Amino acid sequence: MKANIHPDYHMINVVMTDGTQYTTRSTWGKEGDTLNLDIDPISHPAWTGGSQTFVDRGGRVSKFKNRFGGLGF
Repeated sequence: MKANIHPDYHMINVVMTDGTQYTTRSTWGKEGDTLNLDIDPISHPAWTGGSQTFVDRGGRVSKFKNRFGGLGF
């Protein structure tokens, strides 16, 4: 393996949206930096099951509905 080609891997602090924090190893920032998350598993609808809306804006779903909408599906 080639020497000196990998980024520095060090300890950082991660702060979740609810204020909880933990320490992990990362290549982000420098040793001891704090990463404040805007989105995490506590607040993101994909993990919490919150309201999810599907926005098509004239794409495939709209074309399908226009083409086969009269069939009564």
